[in-house]
Formats: sequence, structure tokens, C-alpha cells
Amino acid sequence: MKRKPLLVVLFLYCHYAHAQVGGQRSFDFLNIPGDARTAALGGANVTLANGDVNGFAQNPALLDTTLHNHLSISYLNYLGGVDFSNLSYARTLEKYGSWGVNLKYIDYGSITGYDPSGFELGTFNSNEFVLAVSHARETGVFSLGGSLKFALSDIAGFKASALLLDIGGAFKHPEKDLTVGLVIRNLGVVLNDYDELSQSDLPFDAQLGISFKPTYMPFRFSATAYHLYQADIAFFDPRGNINGQANDEPGVADKIFRHMVFAAEFVPSKNFNIRVGYNHLMRRELRQEEVSGGAGFSFGLMFRVKAFEFAYSKALYHVAGSTNHLTVTSNFNSLIRKKRI
Repeated sequence: MKRKPLLVVLFLYCHYAHAQVGGQRSFDFLNIPGDARTAALGGANVTLANGDVNGFAQNPALLDTTLHNHLSISYLNYLGGVDFSNLSYARTLEKYGSWGVNLKYIDYGSITGYDPSGFELGTFNSNEFVLAVSHARETGVFSLGGSLKFALSDIAGFKASALLLDIGGAFKHPEKDLTVGLVIRNLGVVLNDYDELSQSDLPFDAQLGISFKPTYMPFRFSATAYHLYQADIAFFDPRGNINGQANDEPGVADKIFRHMVFAAEFVPSKNFNIRVGYNHLMRRELRQEEVSGGAGFSFGLMFRVKAFEFAYSKALYHVAGSTNHLTVTSNFNSLIRKKRI
């Protein structure tokens, strides 16, 4: 492994920077969707739990008693040997409400370094992780939650750490399958930077979403708005592209839709569903001029076998490649009851 893994690392950072001030944020791995469902639904969703223990990683207010003793493990394999793992577990304590733990770990593997003249300097390892502890309380149709997160980034021996907080709220309609969610993500401070010259900036975000399933339709629809703290997130270079050709400045509608992620689930039964998502910002920023490679689209499916749920998703980001998520979830309560029988 020589230059290819390093290019993958750089692509991943640009990929999940979502055009935030030219991708100048650090700790952008915090925005990687950790599970197959979130990835299939466009990479951002703050309203969908519905028995999915991974939902509180997007919005801590989605933690509730239905997720008690649920465990989920996810794996994502990137090109160049980059591995990403995600673990979520939830538990409800009678006197202390619902709690959840989420761990994300990304390993870039062994990378060969070079100086500016191309001389090989040897190999180095890089990895990053974030550990989050979440808590939520329900009050009627409203729920409030928070996640305290510790993140550590180690790039070729240069380390940075941060302490962050997510604050979320959710409204769940008492009769209809309707949820509205609001999340403030990645508030925090950098505890230790890569070096004395670094000025790392955390990937703060504000997200608002809604999901709704019509009573007599086997479909659930979702819309999520993100990067709400910044009105214009469209990249535009008046100098043109690398070939000197002029670019068209994004219009008002285009700029608005770059804040939006749209998703739908086909749910014919509780044991099987199909998922699709569309991220307009991804499509506009990562497609090539003449070919899109499906950039911005994602899809997946879920099926249950006894006490286990299996989910797979594929997200298309660029003509050069895509990502594949695999998630396995189990309800330990069902396993315990079966053993007792």
C-alpha cells in the first residue's frame, strides 16, 4: 500500500466535509453515517428510530424504552483497506431513563509517506474514534436527549482530541406515525490539537427533520434539513473549472435543496423493508461534469431472521467508487425469553 490509501483518506475528509467552508473542518469523521439504515437514507436523518437502536447516534432524543437491551454492530469497508466499525447499545433504567452507548472507529491502515520530492519516508498508521454516551427522557409526546462524546484523531502520530455535545429533541404524534426532530450536533472544545500551529475547528451542525407514514400505505417518507447554521453552502468558483471553462453559479432553488436529504422506506412488514435516499449536496458537489456515477443516491434493505436483523446499504458518492454498509442488530430481550422457554 503506497499512495492509494493516502488518497482515500483525503477523499474521505472532503467527502464528508459537505462543502463546509471548503472542507476546513477537523474531526469530519464524526459525520460518517455509522449504520446501514442511515447510509441508505442519504446519510442524515434525525427522526427515524422505529425500533432501530442506531437512531440515537443521529438524535439522542430517539432513545426510548422500546430500544432496551438492543445491540447493533456495523461494518464499512473503504477502498485501500480503510475499515470503519460502529457499535450501538441501549438500555433503560427504571429510575434513570434510557441510556445509550455508541462507538465509532476508523482505521486507515498502514500508509507509506513521501516528502515533497517523492522520496519514501517509511510507513505510518492512522486511526480515529469517538465514544458517545447518550441519555433521553420522555414527557408525553415530547422527548429530550443529549450525547456526550469524546473524539480522538491520530494521523501519522499527530494526535488531536475533542469533547463534544449533541442536544436533540423529538415530537412523536400520539396517534399517527409522525415524528419531528431537531438536533444541535458537535458543540464542544478541542482538548488537544495536532500541533502548536493547528487550529482545528469542530464540524458543528444544526439539523431539522420530519418523517411520516400514511396509515394505509406501506411507505414511510422522510425529509431532513442540515447545515442550517449557514445559509449558502454551495461551492462556486467564478474562475471556472480546471479546464478554464466557465461555471454556472447555483440558483436559489439549488442552494436551498443543498440543505436537504430526502428518503423513503417501503415497509410491507416489520420483517422486511427497502430503503432509498437522495442527498442533493452530495450530487452537486461530487458529480463530474459529463457523468454523475449516481452521486447523491443511496439504497438498501433490511430483513429479520428470528431475533436478528440484517441490513445492507450502498451509497453512491462518485464515479470512482461507492460505499457498502452491513449492520447486524439483535434484541437481547427476545433471546433471553427464548432461552427460558
